[in-house]
Amino acid sequence: MRILRMSFFSILALMACITASSAADEGTIIKGQVILDKVPKVEEVVVTADKAVCCKDGPLASTQMLVDPKSKGVKNVIVWLRPNDKIRGNEFPKDKIPEALRKPKAVTHIIDQPKCQFEPRVLAARAGDKLIVKNSASIAHNVNFASPIDGQSFNKLLQVNAELAVENAFTANRFPIAISCNIHPWMAARIRVFDHPFYATTDANGKFEIKGVPEGTWNIVYWHEGGFHMGIDGIYGFATEVKGKTLELKPVTLDFAKKEDKK
Repeated sequence: MRILRMSFFSILALMACITASSAADEGTIIKGQVILDKVPKVEEVVVTADKAVCCKDGPLASTQMLVDPKSKGVKNVIVWLRPNDKIRGNEFPKDKIPEALRKPKAVTHIIDQPKCQFEPRVLAARAGDKLIVKNSASIAHNVNFASPIDGQSFNKLLQVNAELAVENAFTANRFPIAISCNIHPWMAARIRVFDHPFYATTDANGKFEIKGVPEGTWNIVYWHEGGFHMGIDGIYGFATEVKGKTLELKPVTLDFAKKEDKK
């Protein structure tokens, strides 16, 4: 009979995962969807370098605005919670975060460049997470990592089948990290980093879930790389009362215009 042995640290790690999962299940699950009324035409990228490789499977389509034709859902919208106020820089209060969710195990995210586009193009991460950028394409790429935190930016060439581990862990900031490729200027990626667990990125149908949210009135922010939902007025988000086991929100129609522009 084979006896399974686990180290003391393995048991602690397992218990931490179970505790974090339980804490996430205790709060409210917020479910929602971001849509567009009119599905935009898919734009073709103007390829200025390595066209034989980038367009080997046909014209290269832009990934900036991805909308599902059937559900009208918008992919790559980052949704997060913040206090019910209008103070720039305020993050979710730490004393409202369940203790088990305050210091999660760090995650290493991966961004690849297989077909002359960053995949994923938009990434939400938590402070302490790390990043590896890969190049699985047959041509070299350039990784221009422009972080809003001083001392964390770099610009490096990434050869074929190579990968680059970003040295510093992510630090929370209210501005997104921009990644580009100088060789292929249409390539772009954005990363937003939070110091709390209450954020999500919409899937291909524009849907998202945020788990373990404590009851109360919180502002929900919707951000696409094209801007905040409702423009400047959306920077602070929209007040929402959170209570119960599940909160099903009405679909939000993404709009980059200010409220006064609607008058």
